Amino acid sequence: MPAASAPLIGVTTYLEQAQTGVWDVRAAFLPKVYLDAVTDAGGIAVLLPPQPASPEVARRVLGALDGLVVSGGADVDPARYGQEPHERTGAPRTDRDEWEDALFAAAIELELPFLGICRGAQLLNVALGGTLVQHLPDVVGTEAYQPAPAVFGQTRVAVDAGSRLADVLGPEATPHAVHVYHHQAIDEVAPGLTVTARTDDGVIEAVELDSVPFGIGVQWHPEQNDADRRLFAGLVEAARTHRTRRTPA
Repeated sequence: MPAASAPLIGVTTYLEQAQTGVWDVRAAFLPKVYLDAVTDAGGIAVLLPPQPASPEVARRVLGALDGLVVSGGADVDPARYGQEPHERTGAPRTDRDEWEDALFAAAIELELPFLGICRGAQLLNVALGGTLVQHLPDVVGTEAYQPAPAVFGQTRVAVDAGSRLADVLGPEATPHAVHVYHHQAIDEVAPGLTVTARTDDGVIEAVELDSVPFGIGVQWHPEQNDADRRLFAGLVEAARTHRTRRTPA
């Protein structure tokens, strides 16, 4: 696809202490697999590191883009959904929570196509008024969803027929094999969100926002499967349509 017609896809980043060469500093970074997933699908990736958040800043940033990916990462601060932290819940990244919350609000307002991945799906649910299971093994009795540090689990999800997710994944939507790495999960589903995929033991693995043309959150990690770019291709196609709608003839 010619670069001139490739949609600009913003991808949120981590903000963590990081080492490179002689430096040990706070830094914005993102695993390359996210960039590859966007570019493989025909988009141009634009990194969106955490920064002071406001509705105006978020709208200005997203007004220059055609689509949004809210990436995985650290646990969402449980104070955002009215709970005390579980002993296994990670230290909060309030700067990132606030930034991505503002981006979701702006994306919904602008009807900008978006895809939330793992933490991104959880934050979408929390931003709209839902809650999370803070430590999934307490509920399902297994560590299979996060089997070991830096080791992805694999499971299969049932995708609801007629959903946007099923449309994007096509005839092979169910059962769908996925890579997972999460010890938390969506609990109470926020108003306006529809659950569109679950595992056999009932864990919510995908939600959709009904009020926008393309708003999907998946609990799994599609960026880890370089042989299957359907979700990213669906986002890029929706982003292309969004850009056409907002560009004067």
